[in-house]
Amino acid sequence: MVELYHGSQRVIERPVLGAGNPHNDYGPGFYCTKSCDMACEWACTADSDGYANRYQLDEDGLTIFDLSSDEYHILNWLAILLQNRIFKVDGDLAADACDYVLNRYLPPYESFDVIVGYRADDSYFSFASAFLNGAISVETLGRAMRLGGLGRQTVLRSQRAFEALSFMGVVSADCETWYPRKSARDRRARAEFQSMRRVGSSRQGHFALDMLREEWGNDAAWLR
Repeated sequence: MVELYHGSQRVIERPVLGAGNPHNDYGPGFYCTKSCDMACEWACTADSDGYANRYQLDEDGLTIFDLSSDEYHILNWLAILLQNRIFKVDGDLAADACDYVLNRYLPPYESFDVIVGYRADDSYFSFASAFLNGAISVETLGRAMRLGGLGRQTVLRSQRAFEALSFMGVVSADCETWYPRKSARDRRARAEFQSMRRVGSSRQGHFALDMLREEWGNDAAWLR
């Protein structure tokens, strides 16, 4: 059994497959975290309280796609993000980079019951855009995804996974406590990212233009 939390403005005893935003990081699904604190942050807006819905997931018999395993790398994650999220593409480089990442690095994730991977909130989404637009290297992108302690999310994507989920109650989250923490986490991640960019040289590392010119494979050493 794995304990999971889902941050929401309401109590959700029985999640429904297919509900919610279809343009989330990994497509339609029920998005959870193993951290109660993180769920409390996600649950609150600037002026609205929320709930960290608590569940137990019986993983026995479920197929799990774990992007944090050594088998996958940062551009596999980015390819899934490109397939599901709405990206603003600025210029030919970003458009060509998007196409290349989707065609070369998209892993076969859609048949799995559960996906485990990074969560791309606003700041992390901007880091991914910076790589596609040629502003940062793939090495910087990989380091950036660990900034701010955002952690990973667990996404239930199949009816079988939903049936393996048991509701265990809620933890109330007040916006005066948790929304400032969420905002501070985002600001910290952005500040650390800008500091990282100032320290690092724009000539070091491997960039989107290099990826296109050199036609990187899925096993390129700098992706690991």
